[in-house]
Amino acid sequence: MRTEATKKLFTVDEYYKIVEAGVFPERVRTELIDGEIIEMTGMGVAHAMAITRATRLFSRVFGEKAEVRIQLPLPLSRFSEVEPDLCLVNADRHPQPPDVFLVVEISDSSLRYDRDVKLPVYAAAGVPEVWIEDLPNQILHVYREPSGRSYKVVLHLHVVDSVSPDAFPKIMVSVSDLLRPTSN
Repeated sequence: MRTEATKKLFTVDEYYKIVEAGVFPERVRTELIDGEIIEMTGMGVAHAMAITRATRLFSRVFGEKAEVRIQLPLPLSRFSEVEPDLCLVNADRHPQPPDVFLVVEISDSSLRYDRDVKLPVYAAAGVPEVWIEDLPNQILHVYREPSGRSYKVVLHLHVVDSVSPDAFPKIMVSVSDLLRPTSN
């Protein structure tokens, strides 16, 4: 007789119960991706500096037009809740995917995870635009127009470029303001 193993996928509600029960140490950061609990990697100096730069810039430029959320939970589906590094939303409640203008992920050592694991979940949830700051390569990857678990439009911008979020076409952001190299 052949036995099939099944994987238990957690809902967002079950995930919160697990976290509230103290299953994970307080300093361990996790996300729920497609029903699986993923332990996030630690944050290095370059990542922290990039979050600080993006927070200052986005708060100054978009602060009157959108809420700037930094590393806060964003439920995407019944089985996924992530913590993007930065998120622009239109909500005065816990945001849902239709409230999201833009998600920014900062990748110092997590490019594959952000691009190959999280990006498809953002697309499936209908998040209209995702930027991934690729710090080691000094590239801003811009993803627009979600379709299924991918994006139709993909741009790879360098420090000499500028970009406007689709939701705010009149606001130009210099890529160099986001990707400015830091000394470790």
